[in-house]
Amino acid sequence: MRHGKYPLIITFLVPPLLLYGIFVLSPYLQAFQISTTDWLGYSPSANYVGLENFGTLLRDGALWNAVRNNLVLLVMLPIVTIGLGLFFATMLNMGGRRGVAGVVGVRGSSVYRLVYFFPQVLSVVIIALLWKEVYHPNNGLLNATLRGLGLGAPTWLGDPRTAFWAVVAVMVWSNVGFYVVLFGAAMQAIPRDIYEAVMLDGASRFTTLVKVTIPLLWDTVQVAWIYLAIAALDGFILIQQMTDGGPNHSSDVIGLRMYNTAFGSETKFGYASAIGVVMFFLTLSVAVMALRAARRDRIEYS
Repeated sequence: MRHGKYPLIITFLVPPLLLYGIFVLSPYLQAFQISTTDWLGYSPSANYVGLENFGTLLRDGALWNAVRNNLVLLVMLPIVTIGLGLFFATMLNMGGRRGVAGVVGVRGSSVYRLVYFFPQVLSVVIIALLWKEVYHPNNGLLNATLRGLGLGAPTWLGDPRTAFWAVVAVMVWSNVGFYVVLFGAAMQAIPRDIYEAVMLDGASRFTTLVKVTIPLLWDTVQVAWIYLAIAALDGFILIQQMTDGGPNHSSDVIGLRMYNTAFGSETKFGYASAIGVVMFFLTLSVAVMALRAARRDRIEYS
């Protein structure tokens, strides 16, 4: 049996590792290699240009505009989504009246969970097309409501001042339901006795959230922050379908800038690969910094 252990391990480990190397690691390595060339994607030859593409990145105003938008997303998306997720999860789990039943959620909390989670069953493309119609300047639901109230009706996705923020609102809407359910499930694992003891001492719901719930859910919040930070550095599909980076690149992001550089009219695959390499290290750095910044002593309870 001892002699047959290693052939069994090799049989089950080598094929998946080989597939992972071919279909995951190999494209990454090829992107690093292509980023040092002037390959146009469809040309038979590619000349080695060294770090010239990375030097061009430093002078590319459109790329820096996309980086700025991603940095705004990096700050706004996790903070707003996690804040709303914690608020709604708290209301669903301990927002009801305090009575003999102890700490309970609001009435109909199961229905609210279903409503909040509903965007998760829709694809990103469907969400983008749905909200594109909602934001329609003439026939959209939002402007029709504003006109009915006697207010102005902006061209949400057609105005450089509002296009980016309109997409940010959709990103928050499409993500917050998942974290409501995630935080709600984590809260269910916290003993009710802790909440009841705190509330008997006269603590408000806000104090309970800040002093009790968040410390006990810190590991879950940390994971949510990392996922949302990575999502903030992407946002490609939603923005491409809703605005395609416009108007005037006001809603552009790094992923979309890379895609348009590679598959647009210029087809600069070498330069687009350089953007991808920068995006790779940026995403990796954000994940590492988020883990270090969120590191704290784990609170255990029994």
